[in-house]
Order: sequence, then structure tokens, then C-alpha cells
Amino acid sequence: MSLSNLFGHKAFRMMAVLTLVFSLLAVNFGAVFATQGQPGAVYVQTNQAGGNEIAIFNRSADGALAFAGTATTGGLGTGSGLGSQGSVILSNDGRWLFAVNAGSNEISAFRVDASGLTLTDKVSSGGVRPTSITIYKDLLYVLNAGSTGNIAGFTVDPSGKLSALAGSTRPLSGDATAPAQVSFSRDGGMLVVTERATSMIDTYLVGNDGLASGPAVHPSSGVTPFGFAFTQQGALIVSEAFGGAALGSAVSSYDVSNGGLDVVSASVPTGQTAACWIAVSKNGKFAYSTNAGSNSVSAYRVGTDGSLSLIDGAAGASGEGPIDASVNNNGQFLYVLNSRSHNISAFAVQADGTLVSLGIIEGLPAGSAGITAW
Repeated sequence: MSLSNLFGHKAFRMMAVLTLVFSLLAVNFGAVFATQGQPGAVYVQTNQAGGNEIAIFNRSADGALAFAGTATTGGLGTGSGLGSQGSVILSNDGRWLFAVNAGSNEISAFRVDASGLTLTDKVSSGGVRPTSITIYKDLLYVLNAGSTGNIAGFTVDPSGKLSALAGSTRPLSGDATAPAQVSFSRDGGMLVVTERATSMIDTYLVGNDGLASGPAVHPSSGVTPFGFAFTQQGALIVSEAFGGAALGSAVSSYDVSNGGLDVVSASVPTGQTAACWIAVSKNGKFAYSTNAGSNSVSAYRVGTDGSLSLIDGAAGASGEGPIDASVNNNGQFLYVLNSRSHNISAFAVQADGTLVSLGIIEGLPAGSAGITAW
């Protein structure tokens, strides 16, 4: 073989290798941009007594929101705050949206696609004044906060139809508990309910048949447990409003891995007033409480063991009366619903857990409650 032929053969092999490397890099960078730069949407239920709707806001890749219309739930709201977290939620894959109709004791289900929302079903909630819902795979539970209060289960079929799960209705710890939220644990093996009036936290074990047993009733670490969220690692992070005492609110964390409720960090102060709602980052490293009495958002660092340390008690200034909050699917943005100024605050989540304001989005009616982001 001549020197020129040998050089040409090696050059060909080198070009082939470089082509493969650049192709792999392109795939990897493409995956990154698809995750970090993909647009999405934010949803808020208007909760109007004359007819509940889902307000839809298109989200651009930089986190900006633009109002895109509404979709009727077919049910009724209450026209005033629900005092709950999780009244409108998305499934983990973002394909389905569920909302409570607290004024007509119903749940609505929607298919989510490029054209918006399509109502697929509306059913009785199995109780009075549904205020919070949670889903794990094809199993959905609702918290009914009125009358004596209960939780009730439903199955969700591939077409978005809801069917009541016989034998799934379970009581709370007692009457008039002012429950705030229901949610599945990360593995779906437990349901948790916070009770504001009793300062108790109820846990229910969920069997393979989807039926919940319990409740087991646990004292909250602090007064007035309210909203909560589970981290990616499974820690339970709970806000504590402390009855709205000035600058008295806190956040606690719990380990639920053994089927119980073990305190990890007890009532770490926010330094703010009325911490009532919680959102966690997608990587599980940060938690955010919205402080309805201080018009602020507090940021916490979450350790691998679920321990909490305050980063900044007022990491973000919101509109008036911040309530529900949601981190979008790729973890880049935090959106906060403001109950008194009837708008949404948008924040970019930084690598160290701090927040950068992206501004305020106007246009919601009074009484709007519940927010979820993709």
C-alpha cells in the first residue's frame, strides 16, 4: 500500500470517528435543549360560583407566560379561596389535568394536547366540598373538606374516564378538622392529609387494590400544618402557618420510608407570616414556601436525608397574598398564584436554589385557586 493510500485510509477512519463523536454530541445537546428550552403551559382554576374554568397560560422557553384562553370544567366553584393545596393537578406525564369543583361537589378530568384542554369526564367527588386531589399512575384520590370530611378514590382509564373505587372512602381524624391537602407519597404506597384545625397529619397505607387503610394520626411538628410536597428522594416537606402569627411560620420535614411519620427537621422558621403552600424543585434539593401574610416566598435547601436549612426567608417578592405554587416540569421556573392581587408571579430557579423574578402576569378573577405548571 502506498503512503498516500495509507494516509487516505487513516484520514477516512478519523473522519468517521469525528463524525460519530459530533453526532453523539449533537444528540446529547439536542436532549439538553429539548429538556431545558421546551415551552409548556401553566393552568389556574378560576373557581367562580357561576361556572368553574381552567385559565390556560402558554409558557415560552424563557418562562414568560401569555394568556391562551379558558376551558370550562362543567362544574361550579365557590367564588372564594379554598384554603387548600392541589385543587388542580397534572399527571406525571403531563397528559391529563384534573380539577375540583368545590361548589358542585365534583371532579373534572381533561386531556392535555397541543390544541389545549379537552374535557373527558366529570363525576361526583364522593363527598362535600372537594378541595384537593392527587394521582399516582391510574389511581386518583380526592379530599372532601366539607361536612365530616373524607378521602375517596377513583380509577382513571386510558380515555380519561373516572370510576369511583368501591370501598375506598376513608374518614379524617374527626369532624371539623379543616383539612388542607391530600397527596400520594413518591412510591404511591401512602396517602397524606394535613389538618389545620387539629394540627394533625393523617397517613393512610394504600394496598395493591388501591384501597387506603387508616388513618394513622400524627401530631404535626408545628402549629397549623398546611400545604406539603414530596421531594424526589421521598422526604415530606410541610408548611406550618402557626395560626397566622406575625413572622411566626415555619417548615418541617419528615421521613415516611418506614410507613410512619418521623420528624427530620422540626419547624425551621421562615421569618415570615402565614407560610401555607409548598413547592419543591424537581431535583429535590430545594423547597419553597409561599407566605400569604408577607407577600414573599421562602427558599430552603433540602439535604439528602430530608433535613432543611433556610437559604432566604424572602427569596422572592410576590404579588399580594401568595397561595398555591408550582415548579414546571423541567424545574427551571416557579409560578405563584397571588390571591389578593389576582395574578401570577413568575421566577427562574437558579442552580443554588435562589429565585430571580420574571415579573407578574395579570388577568385572573378574584377567587381563583390552584395552580399547576408544565
